Amino acid sequence: QVQLVESGGGLVQPGGSLRLSCVVSGFTFSTSAMNWVRQAPGKGLEWVSAINPSGIGTTYADSVKGRFTISRDNTKNTLYLQMNSLKPEDTAVYYCAKSNTYSTNSDYYTGRSDYGYRGQGTQVTVSS
Repeated sequence: QVQLVESGGGLVQPGGSLRLSCVVSGFTFSTSAMNWVRQAPGKGLEWVSAINPSGIGTTYADSVKGRFTISRDNTKNTLYLQMNSLKPEDTAVYYCAKSNTYSTNSDYYTGRSDYGYRGQGTQVTVSS
């Protein structure tokens, strides 16, 4: 049974930082590309970042490039998203997702309706 459990969300002031975690089970994490996606209130899914199975390759949406860092620990079956310099527009439910592919081209991910099997999400609210 595939399971992805996100944690680490919360309320943070603009300019602050959060680190999200996603613990997975039920599939071979070390051979799976992974995504972080988010959904703001009243909006569709927005792809945030992707990482290849080894963790060497990472890709980011323009909206988060330079502020967010995706990483993984294959020994712990855990995916991370370090978020710095947070803005109110980063407010959303953040999901990790198991991906079938990995691309170094962010355009590959933009505008899709499906980013893979997701967990239940963790809420991130950026507000003063």
